[in-house]
Amino acid sequence: MTDARSYPNRPFLAVSAAILRDGQVLIVRRARPPAQGLYTLPGGVVEAGESLLEAVMREVGEELGMTIEPIALAGYREAIVRDADQRVAGHYVILTFAARWIAGEPILGDEIAEALWLRPSELPSLNTTEGLAEIVAAAFERLQQSG
Repeated sequence: MTDARSYPNRPFLAVSAAILRDGQVLIVRRARPPAQGLYTLPGGVVEAGESLLEAVMREVGEELGMTIEPIALAGYREAIVRDADQRVAGHYVILTFAARWIAGEPILGDEIAEALWLRPSELPSLNTTEGLAEIVAAAFERLQQSG
């Protein structure tokens, strides 16, 4: 069986969560492609019939066993992966939500190799997905604006 997300004929819509608690953000290290080995935010692909908020809460619950409250859209990123022949091997449009931690501690599964609560100032020392520090900063700003 082939993965429909490999060599797609269209981008896939995904969501991620910048989960904020006590001045820290939850950062995860991916255990599988895409982004295997990189530090990033938890999230995944939106399923048909699912709202963006439902998707981000489901993904965090499935990946980490945690409950969150999405507050506001913090921004977006595009992940376009090309193979050696410059063909599009993967394409994701990722909407990132600033979210408050509600309950639970990260439970690692087959998708997440590591989960860390970090201050934004600690992000530059990690091998992260592109633009992670900027999207985390935007999430903190959105959360402050929401009161």
